[in-house]
Amino acid sequence: MSEALFRLENTWHPIEGDEGGGFVFVLVNLSDKAFSGFKLAYTSLTRVKADPRCENASFLRRHANFHQFAPPEGFVLAPGASWRFTVRDLWRPAHHRTDGAKSAYVTFQDGSHAAVSVDDLLLEGYSPPAPARLLPEGEVKESFFLLPWPAEMTLTAGESLPAALYPVAGTLVDDLKALQVVNGLHRRLFSAAPAIFALTPHSHGLPLVFQSETHLQADAYRLTFAEAVVLAYGGSAGRQYGLTALAQLLHGARQDARFRFPVSGHIADHPRYGWRGCHLDVSRQFYPAGDVSRLIDILAWLKLNVFHWHLTDDEAWRLEIKAFPQLTEIGACRGPDEPLLPQLGNGADPVRGYYTQEEVRHIVAHAGRLHIDVVPEIDIPGHSTATLVALPELTDGQEAPDSYRSIQGYPNNALNPAVEWTYTFLGQVFDEMVQLFPSKILHVGGDEVAANTWMGSPLALASMEKHGLDGTFGLQSHFMKRVQEMLRARGRELAGWDEVSHGGGVDPNGTVLMAWQKPEVGLDLARQGYDVVMTPGQAYYLDMVQDDAWQEPGTSWAGTVRPEHTYTYEAVAEFPPALKPRLRGVQACIWSEHFLNRDYFNHLVFPRLPAIAEAAWTPKDRKDWLRFAALAPLSPRY
Repeated sequence: MSEALFRLENTWHPIEGDEGGGFVFVLVNLSDKAFSGFKLAYTSLTRVKADPRCENASFLRRHANFHQFAPPEGFVLAPGASWRFTVRDLWRPAHHRTDGAKSAYVTFQDGSHAAVSVDDLLLEGYSPPAPARLLPEGEVKESFFLLPWPAEMTLTAGESLPAALYPVAGTLVDDLKALQVVNGLHRRLFSAAPAIFALTPHSHGLPLVFQSETHLQADAYRLTFAEAVVLAYGGSAGRQYGLTALAQLLHGARQDARFRFPVSGHIADHPRYGWRGCHLDVSRQFYPAGDVSRLIDILAWLKLNVFHWHLTDDEAWRLEIKAFPQLTEIGACRGPDEPLLPQLGNGADPVRGYYTQEEVRHIVAHAGRLHIDVVPEIDIPGHSTATLVALPELTDGQEAPDSYRSIQGYPNNALNPAVEWTYTFLGQVFDEMVQLFPSKILHVGGDEVAANTWMGSPLALASMEKHGLDGTFGLQSHFMKRVQEMLRARGRELAGWDEVSHGGGVDPNGTVLMAWQKPEVGLDLARQGYDVVMTPGQAYYLDMVQDDAWQEPGTSWAGTVRPEHTYTYEAVAEFPPALKPRLRGVQACIWSEHFLNRDYFNHLVFPRLPAIAEAAWTPKDRKDWLRFAALAPLSPRY
């Protein structure tokens, strides 16, 4: 990373009669040279309108979250001096410290760039209070660490702890392998903690007996505690969940004096929902393969079983496709001199990153060993700026280059359903994806296509007339139906965001749609015959702020999502009995616009990810907010 020669400080202030308020920027020259004729670029989710009013600066351009300004003609920024300018006509007011500039850089007259240090947004006249307490003290009513809490449990606490749990003689090799998988999971998550399981008898250990019982459902288990621990399981998933429960019980008792290991009693357990998911957006920010595997380990510890991998978006294409190397050679890099401009925290240095097919196979295999299904997503037809920059032949050359803009401010960012080569391209992408991802579900996005998309494309208008289609969403439905048939031909079912249902939708048979905009959307989708995964931003989007205070990081378009609301939210609440079978389950979504570092990630994702895990597993009448508040701080973090 380049050394910062400048510092940018940014403050937001309200303006009477202007709902968006305004920014004050101050650029400080930390070098020993004077500069003139330069330009300042910054990235911010609080975007300016098309022709913002400025004082002491000229607005040059905006592309989505990228903004560029210049000082007045003849201005010289001397060493130690500063350039102050103001900007108004913002699309929305700032509400939190992460709503300002995330990164910045200076471009000199010779085209070179210099790094600019920038911190979170300040609020004029604001003195931050003590941070909000996101969890209460909590209350341990039963002295056992289990998260998620089981469906049924009657246990007696012991006074001592076994040194390890070990399998009895004659244990089958498949059971030994399963035990070792959970041993490895615990070791990766808690590398300084003593091992939970041994593979051979230990003088101060406790024997473990495995029993396969076909009458139990595949993901159910039963634990009985006495002179030995008996783990009965219905299938390999149930066996893993039972071993994970044992690992949690012993690990928790070792880490916190409030918890004990059982000497008698039983646990009878199975999940509430079949789909217990977590989504990760790797387009806005790139997560190395090892970090993705770490998150998958955390999901396994929490008994979540779906990893929804959001691999493409406007900001980057992250999946190696051998038929189209341009997708990652061009579409996975952002920088001042790259085809994709800096966004969401990028500065003077180019940033790049994608997953090779070898890395994908490793991650998918790792998840599979932990009974986690990896559902890949390429987001189409919208959110495709990176794709279209890498493969401009996918555009209608007769369409004006800025005939519509997405809600994030990207011009002409959707694949054109009337360009026939679009389907050839997607077919080759799908051919490679089905070789990489064994999941029977492939997610194709379908969200946030602007209402006037393609209306300036002669090819699209001709296609609409030929097929009798009504507007943007009629054309999107036509596109999605073709995509659905392409997936079916490859043995895959279509998943998408709730907008896939617009304009006529697709065949609901075998289709899974995710209700994200608001909770009542899920019920409407179920009425239309779609299977539904509930992931409303108002409860399950983990980039949302957790408190109203300015100092709380995150975004707030869906409101303030406190951990207690995430925990207590009931996805099935409005579903009548006849439609409840349509509810596949629930899912957390980790959108990465605000996750510039690991600390932000941990602050926003925890404790809400464990809260969703318990909501996905534990029956409503077994949930307890104060118990959860006591247990959640012991969960592993990213």
